[in-house]
Amino acid sequence: MPEASSKPMSRSAFAGTLEGEARLLLLIDAFSGGQGTLQGRTKLAKLDFLLRYPKFFERAMALRNVPTTVERDEAAENSIAQRMVRYRYGPWDPAYYALLGALVGRGLITTIPDRNHLGFRVTERGHEVATELAEAEAWLAVTQRAKLLKRAFPSQTGSFLKRWIYDRFPEVTQASWGEQL
Repeated sequence: MPEASSKPMSRSAFAGTLEGEARLLLLIDAFSGGQGTLQGRTKLAKLDFLLRYPKFFERAMALRNVPTTVERDEAAENSIAQRMVRYRYGPWDPAYYALLGALVGRGLITTIPDRNHLGFRVTERGHEVATELAEAEAWLAVTQRAKLLKRAFPSQTGSFLKRWIYDRFPEVTQASWGEQL
C-alpha cells in the first residue's frame, strides 16, 4: 500500500465551491430520483471521481458496456480547480464535508440514515435547482455523465465501486496518500 504523503494539505483544500456544490447536486439528483438515495460517502466519492475525470469516465463506460456520446472538454479537464487526492479508500475530495453540509444547509439535499451508511437525496427544491442547472449549457456534459453513471452503476455499493476502480485503474491505487490525481 502506498505511504501517506508527508506534505500537509492546505486549508483551502477543505473549502467547498459553488461549482462543487452544483456537481454533487447533479450527481445526487441523478441517483435519488423518486424516493431513491445515493448511498454513502464512499459511493458518492467514487462516482464523483468518474464524473470529474472524463478519461476515467470513458474507460468506465466502455468497461460497463454503456455507450456514451458525451462531449469532452479537455481544457476544462486539465484545469480542474480542486483535484481529488488519493486517500485511504481511493479518490477523495477533502471538501466533501463542506460541500455536503452546504447542500444540506441550503435545503437542497437531505440525509437518509441507514444501518450501514448515510444516504443522500435531493429535496423538492434541490431537484428544481438540479433541473435548472441541467438546462444550462455549462452543466450539460456533467448532467449527461451523471445520468450515464446511474445506468452503469444503478445499485452497486461504495465498496463495490472502490474495488472496481482499484482493479481497473491501477494508476489510482499506485498514487501515494494525499497525492493529487
